[in-house]
Amino acid sequence: MAETSVKDFADAIGKPVGRLLEQMQEAGLPHKSADQKVSEKDKEKLLSFLKRNSGSGDEPTRITMTRKVTQQLKTDGRKSVNVEVRKKRTFVKRSEVESAQDKNQQAEEEAKRKASEAEALKQAEAEAEAKRQAVEQERKAAEEAARKQLEAEEAARRAEQESKAKQPAAAEESEAQKESEADKERRKQEEKRRAEKARKARANPVVVGADETPGEEPEVDLPKSAKVSEDKPKHSKPGNRKSAGGRKGGKRDEDFEDRRLSRRGNKDDKRKGGRRNAGAGGPKKHGFEKPTAPIKREVLIPESITVADLADRMAIKGAEVIKVMFKMGAMATINQVIDQDTAAIVVEEMGHTPKLQKENAIEDEVLENISYEGEAITRAPVVTVMGHVDHGKTSLLDYIRTAKVADAEAGGITQHIGAYHVETSDNNMVTFLDTPGHAAFTAMRARGAKATDVVILVVAADDGVMPQTIEAVQHAKAGNVPLVVAVNKMDKEGADPDRIKNELSQHEVIPEDWGGDTPFVPVSAKAGQGVDELLEAVLLQSEILELTAVPEAPGKGVVVESRLDKGRGPVATVLVQNGTLKKGDIVLAGLNYGRVRALIDENGKQTESAGPSIPVEILGLDGTPEAGDEFTVVQDEKKAREVALFRQGKYREVKLARQQKAKLENVFNQMEQGETASVNIILKSDVRGSVEAIIGALKDLETDEVKVNIVSSGVGGITETDANLALASDAILLGFNVRADAAAKAIVEREDIDLRYYSIIYELIDQVKQAMSGMLAPEYREDIVGIAEVRDVFRSPKFGQVAGCMVVEGTVYRNKKIRVLRDNVVIYEGELESLRRYKDDANEVRSGMECGIGVKNYNDVKVGDKIEVFDKVKVERSL
Repeated sequence: MAETSVKDFADAIGKPVGRLLEQMQEAGLPHKSADQKVSEKDKEKLLSFLKRNSGSGDEPTRITMTRKVTQQLKTDGRKSVNVEVRKKRTFVKRSEVESAQDKNQQAEEEAKRKASEAEALKQAEAEAEAKRQAVEQERKAAEEAARKQLEAEEAARRAEQESKAKQPAAAEESEAQKESEADKERRKQEEKRRAEKARKARANPVVVGADETPGEEPEVDLPKSAKVSEDKPKHSKPGNRKSAGGRKGGKRDEDFEDRRLSRRGNKDDKRKGGRRNAGAGGPKKHGFEKPTAPIKREVLIPESITVADLADRMAIKGAEVIKVMFKMGAMATINQVIDQDTAAIVVEEMGHTPKLQKENAIEDEVLENISYEGEAITRAPVVTVMGHVDHGKTSLLDYIRTAKVADAEAGGITQHIGAYHVETSDNNMVTFLDTPGHAAFTAMRARGAKATDVVILVVAADDGVMPQTIEAVQHAKAGNVPLVVAVNKMDKEGADPDRIKNELSQHEVIPEDWGGDTPFVPVSAKAGQGVDELLEAVLLQSEILELTAVPEAPGKGVVVESRLDKGRGPVATVLVQNGTLKKGDIVLAGLNYGRVRALIDENGKQTESAGPSIPVEILGLDGTPEAGDEFTVVQDEKKAREVALFRQGKYREVKLARQQKAKLENVFNQMEQGETASVNIILKSDVRGSVEAIIGALKDLETDEVKVNIVSSGVGGITETDANLALASDAILLGFNVRADAAAKAIVEREDIDLRYYSIIYELIDQVKQAMSGMLAPEYREDIVGIAEVRDVFRSPKFGQVAGCMVVEGTVYRNKKIRVLRDNVVIYEGELESLRRYKDDANEVRSGMECGIGVKNYNDVKVGDKIEVFDKVKVERSL
C-alpha cells in the first residue's frame, strides 16, 4: 500500500499543510507534523469526514427558486418605464422537520465519539512520549558510556605511546600489531553495541524524531568527542602529518574513516534503491547485450533475389546494400532483382558467407526419386513425316493407316501434329507423327524432330526440293535423327527421282546407291507403290538404333499437342517414350499437373494403359501444357503440385523480367522515333501448336513502323472475357478453328468489335498483313512530266524576266512545280508565274512547241538552262 507524507498530500490536493492537519485532527487522525505518513485508509477516513461535514453525501432538502419578470409601462408623456418584479420561493423537504431530532441525536453521539477519540489520542501520545523519553535516556546513557570508554582508551593509548617512545625501534612493529588487534576487538564490540541499539529502535516504531521517517533504522549519533576523534585527532594540529599516537599516516583514523564512509554509502543505497528493488531479488538487468564483434552470417542465395530480400537475410538495412553496390559500380533500387553471382559478391563484400541455393532443388528431388530400372525390351520406332506443303505427307499416312485423314483437314493441308501408330504385315509396330508443311509451322516441325527416332522426308517427284524440304533436313540434322527419303507422286507424268537426288545431295543428303547412308524409296501415296519398302527401310533404321524401353517403369514422354475441349476440359496428346502410362497416374507435364482421368487412343476409344511409343490423349490436367513439354508420372500429388507451382512462378518471373528488359531497351528508340503504329490482336485457337505457329508468323510481319501486339492468346472458344478485353484494348478478335459463345457474340454485335474466323493459316496471315499495310505511311514519288529548254531571255514590263523556251520532252503544265537546271544541276525549285503561247495564256504546252515561261520569284534564268516540270504521286506501301 503506497504511503505519502502529510506535506506531499497537501501539495497534491492544493491545501495548506496547517489547514490539512487541523482537518485530520478533527477527523480523529493522529497526525500532528508534516513529515508523518498518510495511508490510504487515513485518506478514506478524512474524505468521509469532509463529506459528512459538507453535507455533499446527503440529498438536498431545501431548494430556492428565483424568478424575474420585466414589464414596460408607458406614461402620459409617451415615455416608457421598465419595471422589474422579482419573486423568490423556497421549497423544503417534508422529512427535514421529521429528521431534525435524529440529527440532534447524531450530533450528540458524534460529540461523544470525538471526545473518546481525543481522550484515546491523548493517552497514546502520553505513552509514546514516555517511550521516547526512555529511549532518549538510554541513548544518552550509551553515549556517555561510549564517551567515557573512548576517553579511557585514549588515555591508555597515550600512556602506552609515551612508554614505547623510550623503547628501541625494533619493538615498535610488534606493538603496532598488538594495537591493531586491540582496535579490531574494539571495533567488534562497537558494532555489536550498534546492532543492539538498532534492534531496540526497531522494536519501538512509535518514536519518530524530527529528521527520521517510520520504518527506517534510527541512526544513533556518537558523542561529539567520538565524532572529533573519527574525523580528526584531538591533539593533531593543521599541517601535522602524524596522528595523536605519533604514527605516520594515521592508520587508525584512516580505517575508521573508511568504515564510516562505507556505512554511509550502504545507508544511501538503502534509501535510494531499497523500496524500488524490494521483492525483486536485487537490481534488474537488461536482457540485451551489445555484441562486441561483427556477427558473420551464412546467407542463402537463390538464383534470383531482390535487394530488399538480400538485406533482410543479412539483417541489415537495404540502404547499406545499395551503398555497397554503388561503390562496386552497380546501380540498383530496393526492389530490383539481381542474379545469384551479383548477390554473392555483395554478401562477400559485406563480410558474410554466401551459400548458393539451387533453385530447382524441389524439382530435382521429385524427378531423381523416380526409378526407371527394369528389364529393357525393344520398342517400336517413332517416325516423323516431314516435307513441303502439298507434297503428299498426310496422303502417304492415309494409305498406311487406311483412313481418310487428309479429307478432314481444312484446305487439304495439315495444321496440327497428328500422332498415330500402325501395325505392319509382319506384326511390327510403327508410331507416326505428321507435322505441318506450311512455313508458319517451323516450331512444330522442330518439336516433331526432337521427339522422333526416324524422319521420313516426303518430296514430290514432280515438284522437287522446296524451302520447307530444306528446313526439314536442317531440323533432322540438328536433332541427329536418321533420314529416309520418300520420293512421292511417282505415278505422275514428269516425275524425276534423279532430280530429287541431285538437289538433296547439295544439302548433304547422299543416297545409298551413291555411296551415302540415306535410303531413297520411290512411292505413290495414291497407288500404294513402294509403301512396304518404305516401312522396311524405317524398321531397318530402328534396328540399327537399337531402341529399347522399360515397360514396368513409370510413364515418361513428351507432349505432342494440347487443346481445350468444351465438354472434357484440357486435353493433351502425349507420346509415351519410356515406361507405361496408366489410368489414375499423377502426371507432371510442364507447368501443369493432374491425375489421369481417361486415356483415349487415336481412334477415340478409351484404354487403360499406354506403353512405350504409343500416342494417347489424356484428360485430367489442370491446364493445357505447351507442345514439346516433357511429362513424367510421379507418386505424390502434393509434390507434383509444388513442382508445378514452382515452375509457374519461375515462368512468370522470367516473363516479367523479359518484358521489363524490352521496355528499358526500347525506351530511347521510342523517344527518338516517336510512337509506332501497332495492330492489337486477341488470338484463340483449337490447339496450342497452332497458337504458337500463328504468333510466330505474325511476329515475322513486323516492321520498324508497324508492330503486332498479341494482347492475349489461348486455347479454346472465344468467351465474354475475350470480347471485353478486345473492347478495352481496341484489339481484333481472331478465331482459328474456334467460335465465339453467345455472350461474346452479344458484346461483339453491340460494340461493333472486329471478329474474324479462320480455318486456313495463310488466309489469316494474309489478311493481317493487309491490315498492317494500311497502317504504313504512304510514300511520294516524283514523276517528271515535261522539260523546256531556254532559247532566249527578255524582259517584260508586267512579269519581269521571261524565258523563251522550246518544250523538248513531255508537257509543261502551268499549275505544277518546276526546277531550274543549269548544266544538269538544280539551282532553283519553285512554281511558274506565267505560261504563254504567243500572246495568250496557256494551261499546258506540249512537246515541240514554243512558249514563254515566267518563273516566280526568280530572275536569273539564262540561255541554255532547262526548266523541269514534275509532279508528286502518292504511292501506297505494302509489307
